Amino acid sequence: MPVTRIHWEDLPSAARAAVEQHTGSILHAETASGGANSGIAVLATTADASLFIKGVPSHPQARTQQREAEINPHLPPASPRLLWRVQVAGWDLIGYERITGRHADYARGSEDLPLLAQAIADLQASRCPDLELKRAEQRWGSYADTGEAELFAGKTLLHTDLAPHNILITEHAHIIDWAWPTRGAAWIDPAVLILRLMEAGHSAQDADQWTRRFPSWQQAPDNAVAAFSAANARLWDEIAQHDPQGWKKHMALLSWDWVAYWRSRSR
Repeated sequence: MPVTRIHWEDLPSAARAAVEQHTGSILHAETASGGANSGIAVLATTADASLFIKGVPSHPQARTQQREAEINPHLPPASPRLLWRVQVAGWDLIGYERITGRHADYARGSEDLPLLAQAIADLQASRCPDLELKRAEQRWGSYADTGEAELFAGKTLLHTDLAPHNILITEHAHIIDWAWPTRGAAWIDPAVLILRLMEAGHSAQDADQWTRRFPSWQQAPDNAVAAFSAANARLWDEIAQHDPQGWKKHMALLSWDWVAYWRSRSR
């Protein structure tokens, strides 16, 4: 479920003071509207710089902050750099260089799509670091049929949540929000992206064809994609049942539309 978001001035004074030891005095702090999983998300301005600050209360969800901090040095250059992390006064806070951009537009014909393709190609070419990451066969294993989870295994660094609000557009596309870095088969990121393209109005066939620019998707075994697609659809069903927001129910329906398309083309 989404967490309740607070404003900068609502943070404990000790937490604000700890942040300002890294940043200097924060002159302006605007609460960001995007995302739903951070207790605080702020576009901050100091006398010398602007940055993005996000954080969660220091409870088990702070593990996502730990993953973001650990993976950041290993990301492609277009991803924003982590500047510092503080854990104080019951909060876990991280600061990033601020990228002044807009969220991506995935609609057919969008000028953002070539930039998105380049960002994903750069990510797929990145080395997966030797960190303790979740494995794809773990993430989707409980939703897969018996014996199929191992089809998702691989050695590629995956983002796994390539929604438009996780892509900032400037002259490049910047992949942000690395709460769920995963090690797995390279074709999994294209597979999850396809659902987001369908969400933006692409047909299943058009999304499939667009994604074939990535060698990993061209080479993906049909049976592995079929197994993952069904497992991912079951996951979206569970998400929609636990938190039945309209967009989540829509994603669940799209995921089964994709399963039907893949099964029909694979015969």
